[in-house]
Amino acid sequence: MSRTFGTTARAGAAALLLASCGATGFDPDLRGWMPGSLSTADAAARAAPRPQPDSRGIISFPAYQVVIARNGDTPAVIARRLGIDADRLARHNALPPTAPLAAGQTLVLPQRVGAAPAPGGSMISDPFAGKPAPVRGAAAPAPAASPAPATSANPAQHTVAAGETAWSIARKYDVGVQDLAVWNGLPVSMSLRVGQRLVIPVSGQKPPNAAAVITMPGSGSPTPRPPSAAEPLPSEDTTPAAAPGPKAPATDLGATRTAASAGGRFQMPVSGSIIRVYEKGKNDGIDISATAGTAVKAAGRGTVAAVTKDTGGAPIVVIRHDGNLMTVYTGLDGLDVAKGDSVSAGQSLGNAGRGGFVHFEVRQGFDSVDPEKYLN
Repeated sequence: MSRTFGTTARAGAAALLLASCGATGFDPDLRGWMPGSLSTADAAARAAPRPQPDSRGIISFPAYQVVIARNGDTPAVIARRLGIDADRLARHNALPPTAPLAAGQTLVLPQRVGAAPAPGGSMISDPFAGKPAPVRGAAAPAPAASPAPATSANPAQHTVAAGETAWSIARKYDVGVQDLAVWNGLPVSMSLRVGQRLVIPVSGQKPPNAAAVITMPGSGSPTPRPPSAAEPLPSEDTTPAAAPGPKAPATDLGATRTAASAGGRFQMPVSGSIIRVYEKGKNDGIDISATAGTAVKAAGRGTVAAVTKDTGGAPIVVIRHDGNLMTVYTGLDGLDVAKGDSVSAGQSLGNAGRGGFVHFEVRQGFDSVDPEKYLN
């Protein structure tokens, strides 16, 4: 039973992240939630830091250059600083020339820019010395500011298309979304614009191969990764689908609810006993006893943000509420709602499945919280 609970909780959490895509454009990276080939934790861990820019903010790669914006910069300001055409720079990055840029934002240059000119006074040629000599009264010339050397890595570029997000692009190139954001100076909202040019982070040092680690005599061998960490759990004998679900125990909410439950803003989605309580990181919600066919109701007024399925094909419903709150319902069978529907408190979402319980989560943003603190 505990394996079923854990799987249901993970599926509900993944569905919650999916839910936020529709209304905000946010597309969380689900690779850390899903087992198997979607996991790229190693690839994300191997991302190298972005090279440091030179004094003008330029980073030189073998095939192209980028410039890092400063406070108050616009494409036109950067173009004047680098001596290139402002309209061409703006068009190359799908921006108007006067668009304000955030400090750290990356623009791809449409052409290579040479070394920075040497600062200092005017110079004339000295035919006797055979080398430049300063004009009388002019300040002594300072040494030329050498640009940062071009890195040997040549990161790929990606032009953002309609419908793409930072998360979908990170998945496409098998990199971490935070590395993508750091390399390109993306805002906290991870918002992109169509036509924006992104620099794809370059992979760095690979982690050591645990299987090849050599240990000293007498120190023992490294503990191998258990198969259950990457492989599906073995199949178990389950009750046939035709058999009726277990009978729900007598409902006694006063005996199964805690003092923290009083005065909450949500109602119980089903009338049953809480058979498993919230445990942060282990069970991100509560499990409520429910006979198969029992109506599962919306805990509060809101909008259906997502309707999806868990790894076993069971429906998952996510509702977005006011106050940056979301509720997640799993362990359902038939559904009475669809994505985008507005629901009222107590409105039927569907029926409980044959598992004998309904899993219910409350999320503050993307962080799970104890549902009992929000229940009436």
